[in-house]
Amino acid sequence: MNLIEMWQEMGFVAKTIAYILFIMSFISFGVFIERLYTFLQARKQSKLYAPQVAKHLKDGRLKEALALSQKKDFRYSHLAKVVLAGLNEYQFQQETGSAGSSLAREDVVDVVRRAIQRATALTASDLKRGVASLATIGATAPFVGLLGTVVGIITAFQGIAATGSGGIGAVSAGIAEALVETALGLVVAIPAVWFYNYLTGRIEYFNVEMDNSASELVDYFIKKTA
Repeated sequence: MNLIEMWQEMGFVAKTIAYILFIMSFISFGVFIERLYTFLQARKQSKLYAPQVAKHLKDGRLKEALALSQKKDFRYSHLAKVVLAGLNEYQFQQETGSAGSSLAREDVVDVVRRAIQRATALTASDLKRGVASLATIGATAPFVGLLGTVVGIITAFQGIAATGSGGIGAVSAGIAEALVETALGLVVAIPAVWFYNYLTGRIEYFNVEMDNSASELVDYFIKKTA
């Protein structure tokens, strides 16, 4: 029997499980493609953003650095989101100080640091969006396929009991149909695990970049307020 004939011979439960596995596979590939595009854009835009904002900050042009961070050209940049949060908070504290309710230098730096930490946490959470579903699919797809196999084998033995024929020829087709479910579960799970591991590695790299940028920005504000 070929795969088409096996599919036609499958029962309702077996087909339902196969449909579930197909949906899981579509979700897995969809999440991976969407995250891959986002990560590529984040890396590309951050490479363009980092030297420009560094030059503005080095020259003391905070308004230019703030305007640069708000550009739509860098909306995917994880570094721009972190630096923007710090610059916004620092500018707010400066404006508040001009109004006569200024904080001490150490307090200003501490407030800016907390703003940067919040932005880093939110950006990291945004980068992880959908990635957990890959881990879930990779862990559960083999068991979903195994469930289909168990159901198929039960159906095969019920057929044997109904016909009274116990030869290998009577059960081979049913067992083959059942094992297709296990194979399908593995086909869904293996790419999902690969995708998850790759994206997790990219996220860790982005987190390191954000931590370094946050630390450098805090050091910059410490020197500026000294």
